[in-house]
Order: sequence, then structure tokens, then C-alpha cells
Amino acid sequence: MEILRTPDERFTSLADWPHPPRYTDVAVGDGTARTLRVHHVDIGPSSAGDTILCMHGEPTWGYLYRKMIPVLVGAGHRVVVPDLVGFGRSDKPTETSDHAYERQVAWMSEWLVNNDLRNLTLVCQDWGGLIGLRLVAAHPDRFARVVIANTGLPTGDPGPNEAFLAWRKFSQTVPVFETSKIIQGGCASKPLAPEVLAAYDAPFPDESYKAGPRIFPSLVPISLDDPSSAPNRVAWEFFATWTKPFVCLFSDLDPVTRNGEWAFRKVVPGCEGMPHATIEGGGHFLQEDRGIELATAVNAFVAATS
Repeated sequence: MEILRTPDERFTSLADWPHPPRYTDVAVGDGTARTLRVHHVDIGPSSAGDTILCMHGEPTWGYLYRKMIPVLVGAGHRVVVPDLVGFGRSDKPTETSDHAYERQVAWMSEWLVNNDLRNLTLVCQDWGGLIGLRLVAAHPDRFARVVIANTGLPTGDPGPNEAFLAWRKFSQTVPVFETSKIIQGGCASKPLAPEVLAAYDAPFPDESYKAGPRIFPSLVPISLDDPSSAPNRVAWEFFATWTKPFVCLFSDLDPVTRNGEWAFRKVVPGCEGMPHATIEGGGHFLQEDRGIELATAVNAFVAATS
């Protein structure tokens, strides 16, 4: 496995991102002693009773949560935001074949345990849910509650909608994977500022760094034959017994995940009586479009269930 590391200077003076980096080494998992460096930021009091774990999706990185962090910390919470392997300031394996779904789950599981994070409220969107919900199922004692937004836990049954299949085809055929333009396309709000677009492009100096973002759409299980279908079905069996608080805060303008919350609300006992809400005016990346509203809803949910 060849591994790239984005130069630090790419992350200097990013707009609204003053947070110092922290790093954790995890095993590559190829039978060698090699490691990958996983980046995260850790903001707020370490003594806080509740820690909010914010997990991003594809092709974003922790920067996606910059509008939410001050609101969450302002309510007294500690906020931890990691970058998935292949994204942000985390290391980037260069081959698309290096980025298997199960390998991503293993890397972030080791990161979670190595940092000994506990009493967590998971806030997850897009691939942050596909990976983050698997972490909850594997380490339920570390999580107090779950917030999902524009995400899922697909098994391939039922299959994906046409909007996702179009995105999947685009991701594998577009000659240049223009990260910031893709993120802009997933937002419902006015054009992102040039400095914000630059921050989303910062992790990827050229196409050789983009194996993760490019392959992730093809890693979503779309049939029962997918190698991650069975592990995700096991996770669903776990969530059918989850009685801790679980809330769905999806946006109204995302064609890919529209109505996806109902799969959870029908199955997860912890959804009963929770303040599920639709965040109006939000596209797929609702943290960009309606970050303050989403963070406010998270704060209210934590306060009501602590």
C-alpha cells in the first residue's frame, strides 16, 4: 500500500478553522507493522459530561462541521471531529482498492478505542453514518445516543434510488474529481465562498490523493452479494435492540437520502418518542446549509435525554 500525506502548509490559515491538529496511528492491517495517521480535532472542555463525535462523509472532511462546533461547545460540550482515512489531514492510500468499507470501519474503530472516547453522542452524515453506525454497533458501551442526518446503513435490499446510481456512475467516470464543486453541488444554499471552496480542496493537491473520495460511492452496498451487506445486516439486528436515544434530523432537499429516516424509525426502539425533525432549506450537506439549526437541534436533543 502506497500512502500519501497532504503537506501541512495546505491547511494553514483556513477560513473559520483555528483548531490545532491531533493525530492517532492505526494499523494498516496488511500484515505489516506499518501504520496510518488519522487526524482529528478536539474542542471544548475535556471534563464535559457529554462528548459530541461528529463524523463526516464523502468527499468532505472535518471542516464540514465548522459552523456547528461553536454552537455545540457553547452548550458546554466537548466536540471531537475526525477525518476518515483518505480525507482531510488523515493519510491517503493511493489505490482505490485500498479503501474497502470493512477496512474503513476497522481503521476508525481502532482510532476510537486508542483515544478511549466514551459517553459519546454520535452525529453523522453521509459516510459518517455508514461507518459511524457500525462503530456504535461494535462499541455500544461507548455511546450514549445517536443523531443521524442524511445517511443510512445500506444492505443492498432495497436497492438504491436513481439519484444515488447517477452519482455513483459520475464518480467513477468523471476525468477530474473536482471536490469543492461536488460539495457545492450538494448544497442548497447560495454559492460557497471562494475561501470555503479552497478549504474543501486543501486535502487534495492533485488527483493522486483522491482515491478515497472517488471510490467511496462504489463501496455502498447495492446488492445482497456485496461483501459489506452481511455485516450491515448484523448491525441492523443490533439496532433493533437499541433502546438508548436515537434521533433523525434529515434535511428536506436531499434527493439521495430523502425519506431514509423511516427505515430507522420503524426498526430502532430508541427512536420512539424522540424529537425527529426535518431541517428545512438543507441539501445533502446540511451542515453547510443549515449548520447552526442542526447544531441547535443536537443541543436540544442532548439536553432532553441527559
